[in-house]
Amino acid sequence: MISDKMAQAASKTCEICVSASGSHYCLECEQYFCDNCKGFHKRQRGTKNHQFQSSFDVIPEVKSKCKDHNEDVSFVCNTCNVAVCSSCVTGSHSGHAFSKLLDSISQLKETNTTDLRSKVHEATQNMKQIEEGLKAFDVKVAGIVKAITEEGTKIKTMIDKCISEKIASVKDQSRKERDKLTKLLEDTQMDLKAGHDLDKKIHEFNKIPNDGKLLQSLQKITDDIAKLRVKPKPEFPNVQYTAKSATDNDVKQLFGNYIISASKQDVIPKEQGKYLFRCNKCGKEERTDTFLATGNRQ
Repeated sequence: MISDKMAQAASKTCEICVSASGSHYCLECEQYFCDNCKGFHKRQRGTKNHQFQSSFDVIPEVKSKCKDHNEDVSFVCNTCNVAVCSSCVTGSHSGHAFSKLLDSISQLKETNTTDLRSKVHEATQNMKQIEEGLKAFDVKVAGIVKAITEEGTKIKTMIDKCISEKIASVKDQSRKERDKLTKLLEDTQMDLKAGHDLDKKIHEFNKIPNDGKLLQSLQKITDDIAKLRVKPKPEFPNVQYTAKSATDNDVKQLFGNYIISASKQDVIPKEQGKYLFRCNKCGKEERTDTFLATGNRQ
């Protein structure tokens, strides 16, 4: 099934011989040519450089009319930056600089395409650099995290070692003091046993008749009791632990420092649109984006 565009293009007739199918379109002359007429047109000195395109690619257009002269606008007044007709060229815009409307449109299309491709290329390069920068940034951050983790592990090892040494010192010193107390306990137990033994003898003497032999025995026990020395109650060593208060900041001081600088971005203000231009000669106002976008005068 033939599309509307192809059907419309196929219906065009050569505007030179007005007989054959107009399968070619001259961009400069804005006319349809058949194969023969196109060949003749390209051999002429004044038109040999004209550009053609297939009539199937021609976009049907409705030419804009000058609101003052009701003529097709075919020029651009470069002085006023507006689209004008041939009557405007010799009339109110006389003496201004002009160019063909199609030339201006073609130049703008080419310029826009070039500028857009340049910006797309720049954005693509920027994107690649940002992606590479992000990867490098992540690697650096991972390196910092690893360094902090290793430093923390090292500090933990030092703390564990310090704890072990402190505990070993406490146990060693406490063992010495406990040995002293244990020896004192054993001596006191021996004194207590000696006292119990003497007390048992005294009870046994109560069963013996009072005679000279008993007197000698009692005198002997008296000497033994006098020799018995009960060691005084010892002063026990003081045992206490005074913790050194440590804050979160004290712990943080054990670690090194890191720096992540803020990224810098160039802020480019967006274009706020086009402005009106007033022709000093004719007094007319036109927005520059009016004919740039549509080729129409407002």
